[in-house]
Amino acid sequence: MAKLTVSDLDLEGKKVLMRVDFNVPIKDGVIGDDNRIQAALPTIKFVLDHKGKAILFSHLGRIKKEEDKKGLSLRPVAERLSNLLNKPVTFVPVTEGKQLEDAINKLENGNVLLVENTRYEDVVNGEYVKRESGNDPKLGEYWASLGDEYINDAFGTAHRQHASNVGIAEAMHKSGKPVAAGFLMEKEIQFLGEAVNNPQRPFVAILGGAKVSDKIGVIDNLLSKADKIIIGGGMTYTFYAAKGIKVGDSLVEKDKIDVAKSILEKGGDKIVLPVDNIVAKSFNNDAEHKVVEGDIDDGWMALDIGPKSIDNFEKVLKDAKTVVWNGPMGVFEMSNFAQGTLKVGEFLGSLTDATTIVGGGDSTAAVKQLGVADKLTHISTGGGASLQYLEGKTLPGIAAIDNK
Repeated sequence: MAKLTVSDLDLEGKKVLMRVDFNVPIKDGVIGDDNRIQAALPTIKFVLDHKGKAILFSHLGRIKKEEDKKGLSLRPVAERLSNLLNKPVTFVPVTEGKQLEDAINKLENGNVLLVENTRYEDVVNGEYVKRESGNDPKLGEYWASLGDEYINDAFGTAHRQHASNVGIAEAMHKSGKPVAAGFLMEKEIQFLGEAVNNPQRPFVAILGGAKVSDKIGVIDNLLSKADKIIIGGGMTYTFYAAKGIKVGDSLVEKDKIDVAKSILEKGGDKIVLPVDNIVAKSFNNDAEHKVVEGDIDDGWMALDIGPKSIDNFEKVLKDAKTVVWNGPMGVFEMSNFAQGTLKVGEFLGSLTDATTIVGGGDSTAAVKQLGVADKLTHISTGGGASLQYLEGKTLPGIAAIDNK
């Protein structure tokens, strides 16, 4: 279903409330990675170029007590945003009240203001009350009253019901004000939605990561949609256990073996498992390691897929027209067990005739490390949100955006 987008709005002279995702790593006031800020720039610039007044909301980290607020101010983000836009950004160090209202009223067309961390509202007078993350309707109504239009461009929080996304949107609806998607949100809906609901075939999903329990819903949903599902990472060994293959000291979710068994029965030859693994004596990059096919002996744990598995996966992928990848193939953080993840990322970057979509922190880090990020069709900005989308769930942040 097509959603209203920022390009459908009349922006000139309007106070445009925008939910962005500026949840970036900050240590001692220094931003470690500004990718999320960069990802929001196209929508912000569009609003400014069309003489709107951009009023930005974002959370940063988790705030459960008063002292958490000290290290989680958005002030450093305002400074970085100002550098990236090459223009001043008004930073308001509060989340409600006269100071905020006055600053918004003074804002001129084509200018931008950043409100303090919305999660500050989770602790009031030293008490953990979760006004923001619990979607307090009064807070959503207050924030909605500050603007004429609302744009949600924070896909990373689309699976959550917070006052700054669903709360504002619901209050805007009541007031008859428009609620639209930003360009980043529009792109996520377009690529992930198309991949799951209307993929070009063959459609291959690559699912990695440690736990089957994290991906059961995704596998279930994709079994009826994908042509092949490649499984790697730690969850492989729960599937091995379901097939009666010895796993040694590898990670296994014993309470999910029956689930894995039923997925294998249901999926048949759609499910592609590794045929060999790199096993190690301990969970350590410098541990003794070797390649093993089939059973894994006691005293050894699998930490990556082996070379034959990489070849097999590439054969499955080479003719794919749509690929969705979520989760690493091994312990990607350790160089000796990163090859599976890196080789898959490299191969995806070489597919010129396919829509390739990557979601999840480790998979995203891998393609960036390889320098193939720009060769992929889309890198999702929301790990949890993209997983829930792949599960076929309705994301409250997206549901709250007006349909066209």
